[in-house]
Amino acid sequence: MEDLFGQHYLSSNDAAQVLGYTVQHTRLLIRQGQLPAQKLGRDWLVSQGDLARFRVSQTTSPPRRLDTPEVTLPRAPNGEISAVNVSQVPQLSPFRYPGGKTWLIPYVRAWLHSSPSRPRLFVEPFAGGAIASLTAVFEDLAERAMIVEMDEDVSVVWKVILRGDYEQLMQRIMEFLPSPESVRLAISEQGLSPLHHAFATIVRNRMARGGILAPGAGIVKNGENGKGLTSRWYPETLCRRIGEIARRRKRLDPLGGDGFGVMRALASSDGAAYFVDPPYTVAGRRLYKHSEMDHSELFRILARLEGSFLATYDDAQEIRALADKHGFAVHVIAMKTTHHLQKQELLISRDLAWLTPG
Repeated sequence: MEDLFGQHYLSSNDAAQVLGYTVQHTRLLIRQGQLPAQKLGRDWLVSQGDLARFRVSQTTSPPRRLDTPEVTLPRAPNGEISAVNVSQVPQLSPFRYPGGKTWLIPYVRAWLHSSPSRPRLFVEPFAGGAIASLTAVFEDLAERAMIVEMDEDVSVVWKVILRGDYEQLMQRIMEFLPSPESVRLAISEQGLSPLHHAFATIVRNRMARGGILAPGAGIVKNGENGKGLTSRWYPETLCRRIGEIARRRKRLDPLGGDGFGVMRALASSDGAAYFVDPPYTVAGRRLYKHSEMDHSELFRILARLEGSFLATYDDAQEIRALADKHGFAVHVIAMKTTHHLQKQELLISRDLAWLTPG
């Protein structure tokens, strides 16, 4: 039902279903004043707005402490490094990002732990979903991190979470009910404000095929396995991740713009560490808005960095030749795609001795 002001109300039974609580517990929350409601006859009515705000409040309780996991790389019985089980890596980013590096996190941990001292600044110049930066800060592997992203659709999300009104963003996420019409409307409003833009990006990321944000990427129509668009929308999970990131705002710096320029500006800083995951030589054209990359120039910049770096690339002859030209170490690692296909990628750095046990 709705009142004269168009405010929609749910019964305590319906509110309980939305919250995932029993009706008895929901009514207890109402009696305690934790969940605002109005009495009507023998039942209580909860407005959709109050219900959404209550759900947001449940995602902002103090986060559990994320202890640094044991730094070991997955190995086959013969001692060779094997593909990482992504399900065992904490999912920290609000993005469902193509080319995301969740599977590489055990390597990032091992690399940072091999450093004589904890980096004062962790730089991710092609951040995307920024899983490496988030891991570095959440697990205290670096003092602070710089999230650099040229794609304005992606960078505005980081700016709103870390420098803007992230609570309003969380509330919009909690209130959003996905349908073909509401998805189209949300995406069309991205130019109204940074908040609208960030929300539109998150909606498009969750509803796009494969999470691809490049121009021309299609929007799913029937959700996962035909289960509807709500099967692609996890508001509680998104808000929990955003809330945990926002609580670390003082240690995370969002920066829109050119990763090349950032690395050049910081090249003489020996207290920095760089995780470099650029658009790849082939797949980048399909996945990213800014996919054109001067790979030769990137390698020249890497050679001038005073701090440590770890780069990841597709196994292309052009990239192997550039690494050899600059005297960098190269190691082939196995990864599994989202379709469970095993592929090879390259790790590139000045020194990869930390990959060898003992």
